[in-house]
Amino acid sequence: MDDVLTDMRASGEEPPLPFSRRTYSGKFNVRLPQELHRRLARESAEQNVSLNQYVVSKLATCRAVA
Repeated sequence: MDDVLTDMRASGEEPPLPFSRRTYSGKFNVRLPQELHRRLARESAEQNVSLNQYVVSKLATCRAVA
């Protein structure tokens, strides 16, 4: 890693900030199929929570696939 950073600086490139030092707005847009949108809206209504709260909860409990 040190060699890569040294090479980047030597060629005038600025190394990217580590994810831990970046700031995030907490917003991003996602395009999804209409049927999935419908299903998520229905499920969130059944849980009596907003669609946003429902999707955040679903995302928080899933594991990334490598």
